[in-house]
Amino acid sequence: MLKLIQVLFIGLLVSFIGSLPLGTLNVAAMQISIASGVQAALLFSLGSLLAEMIYVRLSLVAMDWLRKQAKLLRVFDFLTFLLLLVLAASNFYIAFTENGQSRNLILDSSLPKLLLGFLMSAINPVQIPFWFGWSTVLFSRGLLEANSAQYNVYIIGIGTGTLLGNSIFIFGGQLVASAIRDNQSMVSLVIGSIFLITAFWQLYKFFSNKGAAHRITHSDDETSRRGEQLDRWRKDSSE
Repeated sequence: MLKLIQVLFIGLLVSFIGSLPLGTLNVAAMQISIASGVQAALLFSLGSLLAEMIYVRLSLVAMDWLRKQAKLLRVFDFLTFLLLLVLAASNFYIAFTENGQSRNLILDSSLPKLLLGFLMSAINPVQIPFWFGWSTVLFSRGLLEANSAQYNVYIIGIGTGTLLGNSIFIFGGQLVASAIRDNQSMVSLVIGSIFLITAFWQLYKFFSNKGAAHRITHSDDETSRRGEQLDRWRKDSSE
């Protein structure tokens, strides 16, 4: 039982910390929270973490297969760039529309928010090498073992950590909405700028071979770095 609790906590901690940097999905969740409310944003996040959990499961049982999917991951890298570009353009359009009430082409689409979150997460390949690296480290350190009980608890921890991390953006979005209720154009301008910067960073990684495809097929250095990071966490927690 203690081993399962440890695996649950590790999955939760890694996922929570990994959800905090600004990214496509947490910024999108924040914008949905501002525009459509907490419930819609939570449904979006549940959909996105469902796709993430599926990817993690694949990384646990099909590591060799994932290593061979470089071309597919490059397609996903480019699709993520296009998605970010559309999100940025939609926000800039809203920001410069006279009444600021235009609809975001993607986030305000007619798709159920749960499905929207799942699809946006499914084409975002950054999580694949992230969890590939961490799972490899945990296996090598003996913190994760190849059995169904640990896999299930690990994935539950990951889903919980992602939801907690996204909740900071979701409820933070509500604070932003209440603070600048009369200046929605500025919100759209700021969020659009975040998406645009992220899009060009994604494009840079795509052409410099630093995207998901490269990271998962050249994962030895990444695994070593994550192992050192895990050792530091364990050292800090024991002091």
